[in-house]
Amino acid sequence: MGSQKTSKTDRVGTLDQDITRIRQQLEIVKKFLTDEPSPASLNEFDSATEEILADALGSSSPLLDTYDYAQLGEAAGLMNLPEGAPEGTTHQSQRETIRQRQRVLESGIADLEARRASLSQESKKRKAAGPKVSDYMAKTVRSVSLDATLREVGQCLQKWKIGSVLVKSGDEFLGYITETELTREVVASGTDPATTTVKTCMREPLVTIETSDSIIEAVRLMKEKATRHLAVTESNRIVGVVSVSDIIRYYSGVV
Repeated sequence: MGSQKTSKTDRVGTLDQDITRIRQQLEIVKKFLTDEPSPASLNEFDSATEEILADALGSSSPLLDTYDYAQLGEAAGLMNLPEGAPEGTTHQSQRETIRQRQRVLESGIADLEARRASLSQESKKRKAAGPKVSDYMAKTVRSVSLDATLREVGQCLQKWKIGSVLVKSGDEFLGYITETELTREVVASGTDPATTTVKTCMREPLVTIETSDSIIEAVRLMKEKATRHLAVTESNRIVGVVSVSDIIRYYSGVV
């Protein structure tokens, strides 16, 4: 679903995969220094490397331009050119261009490792902030169809003894509806609950929080989004719901 966030665990895993891919290219470059590659194999290597760098660092990363210069043997002096210096290239041996490719790949790895370290540090701060959402969330995900009537929704809330329910269309969660919306729509507005569907008064988009986030972060997000219910995600999949009542339960236990 579009409103879900990618968890930090997923992001760290992706960075690890990207670092591994670039390291593999780096090992190939080192072999090129001892076993002179053919032009065809070098071109194939460059195409694969540029694709990996773009995927890992982003298509607008300056390192992509630097890698282009490395293929021409210009990367070493790229950052030291004085303003207004004439364009042109000095002939470089293939070995030198390979060394420059090596340095670009090492810079890419250093960039990704710095990003990973930053995420790891952020995760440590979050853990230090207190208990996690996963410790207090409701792990049963209740939902109704987008075409369900308001009467059906009310019956579900009563049956399950909950204050809100997610709204689903096919395999996608679109939003949620609470007792408050039902009261406003049916009682205050005089809507016929037997014919009016949930999509007329559900709240969207769905507000999500990760299982690894702290209870304090849940409170902050509820206040920011003016909601009393959050869908809880893990690996980009909804695995539970946390509500104000869950937060009160936590703080009651502490006090």
